[in-house]
Amino acid sequence: MKKYAIIVAGGSGSRMRSNLPKQFIEIGGLPVLMHTLNRFKEAFADINLILVLPESQFDFWEELCQKHHFTVAHQLVKGGNSRFQSGKNGLAVIETDGIVAVHDGVRPFVSTDIIRESFEVAQVKGTAVVSVASKDSVRVNGQAIDRQTVRLIQTPQTFQASIIKKAFETEELSTFTDDASVVEFAGLEINLIEGSYENIKITTPEDLEWAEIILKRNA
Repeated sequence: MKKYAIIVAGGSGSRMRSNLPKQFIEIGGLPVLMHTLNRFKEAFADINLILVLPESQFDFWEELCQKHHFTVAHQLVKGGNSRFQSGKNGLAVIETDGIVAVHDGVRPFVSTDIIRESFEVAQVKGTAVVSVASKDSVRVNGQAIDRQTVRLIQTPQTFQASIIKKAFETEELSTFTDDASVVEFAGLEINLIEGSYENIKITTPEDLEWAEIILKRNA
C-alpha cells in the first residue's frame, strides 16, 4: 500500500517568544522542520511527504530549502485556519488508498522504529496513535486519578487513508484536539502504541535547550 505522511506546521512562534516561527528555528544547523521530514524519509524511502504550511510561509520555506540544500521531495499544501482544516487540506491531495500518518512538524525526534510500527499497526487495525505514560501524578478538577490510566498523546497518528478521509467529512467541532479525536468521533477504535519521551514537541525556549541535548546524545 502507498505510504503518506502529512506534516502539519502552522506555528507562529508566540510561545517561543520569537519572531521566527518555531518550525524554522535551527537546531544542529538545520531548521526543525527539516529534521522532521528527514525522519520520515529515513523510515520509508518511498513515502509521499505532504507539508502543510501557511501560504504566507511558502516563499520563506523555499528559500530555506535552497540555503540548506534540502532536497527531500515533498508536496507543499496551504494550511487552514485550524489544525482540523490544515489536516483536511493535506488529506485532500491524497487520491489513492494507503496508510496516512499525520505528524506535528515540530516533533523532530520521532524515531524511525516508531514511525514504522505506526504504519504496520494501522495497516492491520486501521488506526495507530503514539502515546506515553504520564510520569506525574494527575488530578482532574482537583480530584486525584490513577495515573496508570492516563496516556499522553503524541504524533504520528496513523490511519488507513479511507478511514481518516471519511472521518474528516464531518463538520469541525471544538472537541477535536487532534486527528485521533476526529476519527474516534466517527465511531472508530483508537489503537495506542508506545511512543518515546524524546519525541518532544518544540514549543518553548526550554524545549530548544532539551532539543540540543537530544541531538548531542544521538549524534
